[in-house]
Amino acid sequence: QVQLVESGGGLVQAGGSLRLSCAASGSIFSINAMGWYRQAPGKERELVAAISSDGNTYYADSVKGRFTISNDKTKNTLYLQMNSLKPEDTAMFYCAVCRTFNLCRFQHNDYWGQGTQVTVSS
Repeated sequence: QVQLVESGGGLVQAGGSLRLSCAASGSIFSINAMGWYRQAPGKERELVAAISSDGNTYYADSVKGRFTISNDKTKNTLYLQMNSLKPEDTAMFYCAVCRTFNLCRFQHNDYWGQGTQVTVSS
């Protein structure tokens, strides 16, 4: 079992920045990859960024160059640095443990956090 707790969401003006955190606990030795996902009202949940245990990263085209995923293994924490935020980034953001790095995009994840809301005003 893995427990995930997100934090760092909030209200920010367009062009601003936020850093999301996802604290992991439990059987974290089993984690191969993790991802950040988001779901906007009326839209399907989508993969925003993913990172493998050996540091490979993936970004959705819509966030490339603006978002950075990273992890601090000493703190068992996953981060998502979000810069140059746009109103269309407004969504509930979730972190999750992926079964493998390549499977992150299919969202067949066993563990999810509760989500943190990001709202970007224009």
